[in-house]
Amino acid sequence: MSKRDDLIAKYAEQMKDKLSISPDMDLLRKITIACGPSIYNRDASTVAGTDQSELDTVKNGFMTKRLGMSDDGAKSAALAKVMDTYGKSTRTKYRAVVYYLLVKDLGLEGKF
Repeated sequence: MSKRDDLIAKYAEQMKDKLSISPDMDLLRKITIACGPSIYNRDASTVAGTDQSELDTVKNGFMTKRLGMSDDGAKSAALAKVMDTYGKSTRTKYRAVVYYLLVKDLGLEGKF
């Protein structure tokens, strides 16, 4: 297995164990690939759920540019829901999983 495949397996395991979600592995793979090299960087591979600048990066970078969303209220609400789903007790919030949850919650699987 490649390092990317190992990471995808780790993301899927976290989703099953901590979030009780059985992920669509094809979609998770596509989203992970879309994250690019950030998944290999310890800091960039995670999202700090309490850091507003980090949340703004997700909204402006992923939700606006990749998903084509323009309504700031909708972006904030969707991101807040995902952070709530992930939970405060889960310290390591993987970027690919956050993106996956956003895509599924918003019904934008067709973007991948």
